[in-house]
Amino acid sequence: MHIGALIFPTDLSIAPHELAVELEQRGFESLWVTEHTHIPTSRRTPWPGGADLPDEYRRTLDPFVALGAAAAVTDRLLLGTGICLVAQHHPITLAKTVASLDHLSGGRFLFGIGVGWNVDEMEHHGVDPAQRRAVAREHVLAMKALWTEEAGSFQGEHVAFSPSWSWPKPVQRPHPPVIMGGAGGPVTFRHVAEYCDGWMPIHGRRDIAARLDGLRAAASDAGRDPASIEIGVFGCPPDPAVIASYEEMGVTRCVIGLPPAPRDAVLPVLDRATAALGLG
Repeated sequence: MHIGALIFPTDLSIAPHELAVELEQRGFESLWVTEHTHIPTSRRTPWPGGADLPDEYRRTLDPFVALGAAAAVTDRLLLGTGICLVAQHHPITLAKTVASLDHLSGGRFLFGIGVGWNVDEMEHHGVDPAQRRAVAREHVLAMKALWTEEAGSFQGEHVAFSPSWSWPKPVQRPHPPVIMGGAGGPVTFRHVAEYCDGWMPIHGRRDIAARLDGLRAAASDAGRDPASIEIGVFGCPPDPAVIASYEEMGVTRCVIGLPPAPRDAVLPVLDRATAALGLG
């Protein structure tokens, strides 16, 4: 079982490069960071986690800048977006960003993606909420063309560009793993089976075990071996029994949550998790 850690990196929390060093020293596999470009004050969209939106959603650092800082001070730690809101980025620019981070980190990037929940936020980016899954799909497929072809091109409903050169190519071949977040349902699982390498839902949001048959069926329908889709869990408690139960389901990565707090508050939490999980 791979054990990672997830944090909302903010201007008030432990710096990403400091946290990355601490994680690598303790034997964690990966660091994952969140993304929100901004939070519109209109707040028409309810937060899935409850009534009051936590302050860290308003203060999140750019995930790629944060992971770039983490890459510069580590050698082995994998670096993931948990998750990148791909529909809210231009795919040509995002393809360059992902490839650059994978290049500079020596092939350590994990591309966690999602479609987002904040309607106000995505509308500010010009994304029709009703089309966000279709937009995200085309963005990823367009990025794959730029990563894997000498002169990549794409023609779709939401993205179109003629053959174009774009270097660097990612170190990882054919590209960094594309890992879909989200609770999971028929549409999500069709997309995972079509263009993703893994699925990572959030612990406690839905019954993950009950959804695995749907994921496997979608993979089979797409002519794909279900075992080729890696399964992970975000926000897993540092409880060996919980992690063992996930391992029995076929989960290969559990990512614990850390508080978006200063160094002095985060490190004791990290030390307790390290001891509980037998890392280090």
